[in-house]
Amino acid sequence: MVPMPDFWREHKTRLRGYIAKRVRERDAVDDILQDVLLKAHTSLHTVKSHGSIAAWLFRIAANAITDHYRSQKPWDELPDELAAPEPERDFVAELASCLRPLIADLPETYQSALVLSELEGLPQKEVANRLGISLSGAKSRIQRGREKLRQRLLDCCDIETGRGSIIGYEPRGKHCDGGCD
Repeated sequence: MVPMPDFWREHKTRLRGYIAKRVRERDAVDDILQDVLLKAHTSLHTVKSHGSIAAWLFRIAANAITDHYRSQKPWDELPDELAAPEPERDFVAELASCLRPLIADLPETYQSALVLSELEGLPQKEVANRLGISLSGAKSRIQRGREKLRQRLLDCCDIETGRGSIIGYEPRGKHCDGGCD
């Protein structure tokens, strides 16, 4: 029997724990650990600094875990006609269809400012000129209008966000008088 290298004795328990957290089958954990030992033993001469052995061993373990999962095929191939992915829903565009009825329901002061800034895309300075008010007045109306619109949208729909964007929504019972359906 070949003696176990010192570096292996030192890191074996931690490596096994690392692998066990990522692979559920106990036999597979032991097999992967054995693969790591073999790869480490045959490639030890490539390590430039013995201070980096731990990181090197864990990299070998991570690669062995990846190889383990790649070698498994837990699913059957679907026929081509069934394999086409379902197109992703554009929740933002769907909710945007609610905006016109919700904006129309706001007080005229906010309604006109939001239509010009949000729907027509005018800069706030142009909104101020068109409404005959100061720039700070236009900014204030737009900001308050956005908050009122946001609240109305949240009142009509349960909106789920994640990763910085809308990832889903569900209309509530009585909602949006003419929007979000």
